[in-house]
Amino acid sequence: MIRPELAATLRPWAETLSALVLVAFGLWVIWLGGWIYQPLGSVIAIIAGIWALDARRRMRFRSKATAPGVVELDEGAIRYLAPDRVLGGEIALRDLAEIRLLRLNNRLHWRLKSLDGQALLIPVDAAGAELLASAFASLPGLNMGRISAALAGEGPTIQTLWTRSDRARLT
Repeated sequence: MIRPELAATLRPWAETLSALVLVAFGLWVIWLGGWIYQPLGSVIAIIAGIWALDARRRMRFRSKATAPGVVELDEGAIRYLAPDRVLGGEIALRDLAEIRLLRLNNRLHWRLKSLDGQALLIPVDAAGAELLASAFASLPGLNMGRISAALAGEGPTIQTLWTRSDRARLT
């Protein structure tokens, strides 16, 4: 039986630890040697390593859902369903022009701006906000390390984390 405090501490790391166990398995298969096992173990270890890196980056996006509303990612569109219709909305990833991180009323919010100038505010701690990690990772030129650092730090009130470089050609 595992202690409840230890289980609560390890729970956020579960996916990353699972991937690292798979990396270790891949290395063990490589160690077995041979023409079949070495390439197979290499493939397993590389894929599991990529999975571990992705899982670690997505950990920053996970938080207890204390903000109102739900975030959905569906067919290339980010949707925020808020209890107030004025605050909710949808923005397609292909129409995204800018990502900012704002601190409003001591709560972090994503500010997503579309090419036509509309903005969508999403609380970082809304339910389903961890889905934004995979959506943001698909954007060209976005630095996930910079986003992770911004989420971890007590930086300025407004931080511009990504701007579309081909903005003029798309409008």
